Amino acid sequence: MGRGDADTRGRGDSLIPGPAALSAAAAAAALLAALLLLWLEDAGPGAGSSMAETEALPKLREDFRMQNKSVFILGASGETGRMLLKEILEQNLFSKVTLIGRRKLTFDEEAYKNVNQEVVDFEKLDDYASAFQGHDVGFCCLGTTRKKAGAEGFVRVDRDYVLKSAELAKAGGCKHFNLLSSKGADKSSNFLYLQVKGEVEARVEELQFERYSVFRPGVLLCDRQESRPGEWLVRKFFGSLPESWASGHSVPVATVVRAMLNNAVNPSGKKKELLDNNAIHDLGKANDSLKP
Repeated sequence: MGRGDADTRGRGDSLIPGPAALSAAAAAAALLAALLLLWLEDAGPGAGSSMAETEALPKLREDFRMQNKSVFILGASGETGRMLLKEILEQNLFSKVTLIGRRKLTFDEEAYKNVNQEVVDFEKLDDYASAFQGHDVGFCCLGTTRKKAGAEGFVRVDRDYVLKSAELAKAGGCKHFNLLSSKGADKSSNFLYLQVKGEVEARVEELQFERYSVFRPGVLLCDRQESRPGEWLVRKFFGSLPESWASGHSVPVATVVRAMLNNAVNPSGKKKELLDNNAIHDLGKANDSLKP
């Protein structure tokens, strides 16, 4: 499922045999059962990429670059945000790139030297409104887990921080807001995670951005820097399935990033775009600019 500010969404904490490991395995098994029930059907309508759009991508990117747009990324310390930043710089899509986060990130590569960083206190975001000003496009990959932050902490980060950031971005002039959500997001869900994701989607829509793109990936396939055995078990499960089935319920982080950027450079007359897991696969496979 979509993950964030340290892109912190996962399940389980210990690989050491014993009660803790057994508990993590049991939690992962319960999660997997829930996922299978929730994802037997698609999460909703999405957008794909036609052959004509795929062939036009190089020109779309060039046209986009010529507009000298600025972008901010929330959650750049996480898996998706970090890879999104890398690809944005490689494609040279924006004239200005800003990271907004709770701490400054360290980069050794020369390509990152011109990246701006705004360090904010998410508990006092109103005091940092200037960090959100002057950006044409925004990508929100912010989030945590209930296991890591507790139920209240999860809601505070995944709902309150995201909504306040979106409000400040809108007030600061952001035209196109991109939200990394989750497959199955539904504000009426009995699952806290999916309920919060659905609520955030709806409340950000109320802000009336000129363009609002929601990405609902399934299980994100990646090699995280932090150890999450429960999530590792889920990834292994999907990795053992036939590709045609697994692709309906999981997606590599690299594919999500490609889809986000391919969508961003493609002009749209829609005020809101909802891209489900299948649409993300279609749009993310439109080129091979980023290897998983």
